[in-house]
Amino acid sequence: MNNNHYDPLTHMNCQASGYAPSYWASTIDLPTPNKAPSNDTHFEVAIIGGGFSGLLTAYYLAHHHNISCCVLEANQVGFGASARNAGFVLKGSGRLSYPQMANKWGMDICQGIYDEFSEAVSRVESLISDHNIDCEPQAKGYLKVAHNQKAMQNLRAQANFLQSLGGNAQFLTPSELEQSYMLNQQAFGAMRLPDGFGVNPLKLLLGYRDMAIKAGVTIYENSLVTHVESKNKQHRLSVNNISITAKTLVYAGNAYNNKQSHTLINNRYLPILSSILVTRPLSEEELMLTGLKTHQVTMDTRTLKYYYRLLPDKRILFGGRGAVFAKHQDSPVYLNNLKQGLADIFPSLTKIEHDYYWNGFIAAALDDMPHVYLNNNVGYILGYCGAGVSFSAQAAYRMAQLVAQKAVPNLPLYQTPLPYLPFASFRRFGQLAYYQYARVKDKLG
Repeated sequence: MNNNHYDPLTHMNCQASGYAPSYWASTIDLPTPNKAPSNDTHFEVAIIGGGFSGLLTAYYLAHHHNISCCVLEANQVGFGASARNAGFVLKGSGRLSYPQMANKWGMDICQGIYDEFSEAVSRVESLISDHNIDCEPQAKGYLKVAHNQKAMQNLRAQANFLQSLGGNAQFLTPSELEQSYMLNQQAFGAMRLPDGFGVNPLKLLLGYRDMAIKAGVTIYENSLVTHVESKNKQHRLSVNNISITAKTLVYAGNAYNNKQSHTLINNRYLPILSSILVTRPLSEEELMLTGLKTHQVTMDTRTLKYYYRLLPDKRILFGGRGAVFAKHQDSPVYLNNLKQGLADIFPSLTKIEHDYYWNGFIAAALDDMPHVYLNNNVGYILGYCGAGVSFSAQAAYRMAQLVAQKAVPNLPLYQTPLPYLPFASFRRFGQLAYYQYARVKDKLG
């Protein structure tokens, strides 16, 4: 069966789903998939999910802790969210702001979380450099563009708070933004952070795959785990009528977990569709009209955010929220919404053609922050809220430490499970209502 409209909330699994027709996939050939297991095998750790989180957790377990592990991917590495995203390496904090964290847990915890997200960006940089991963990293810098005057005032408050945590921020007036970065017709100014950068996420993912293999990790592809039985402190996983046993089991599928995954993660997250288009290459005249002078990653302050950047070959990548229900994801309304958003920002591109358009799921948590959690030899990494390209590296590092029984920072990121979603059966309808509210809020300011 081909799950062309796969939805984690309704489908039993994601196997045989179509690969995303992404721009990234056009830039590189996927390697020949590794074989599925052919005989019963035992590992110390089995990891379900072959994306950023799964591959890096396996790498750190093998390379840093000498722990035998395998990665089980239902399709082929490159299928899921790790190769469907926009490739933004950001110091993201989920959707919970740092002032909100300080109010909730105090400044010490807030500082600790900020340091973890800062280390995540540095860790991705180091992995790229140390392992010579050719993933096209672009110029450093993250522009957060205010879509109204109130948003600009909020950015000032955020910047002041970030400075108290050791961060650095630069304010840009609309004229300064135009002079050095872009002619954004909807900008009321912007805040620029010096870290953050764009990459080709599929090339980054395949670099992680090579790292894991060289570290001795066994990667099984086209290997759907159809059943898990846990008893006597051991897990038995069924894959194509083959048994994989392991002392510890880690779920690393994020939004691509599914109904049959595990009771530990069921009803703890909301899969949300994001959509991305990539234009044809811009002419020199079109670049001049947009005023684009930067390849730095950019996001606006809307509740339903737009995010965009100029790619190395002069195309524009432009993304935003997609359909609520997966069965509607191919409706032209969502592509048209992105085109209208792009045109509102850069009117000269009102009729520009797109060469690529695709979508994929992110996982949102009720408390708006990711969790890396291990309990009774079952763990998960879940709830990146759209910031997984960077934080997956830190999350994997910490998960490997947890499995190896090493100390990790005493932070809610690592010490608390994801909260359950109330009325989980109705979460899609709650999402639909929230989107309607957000559209009105973004329009009225």
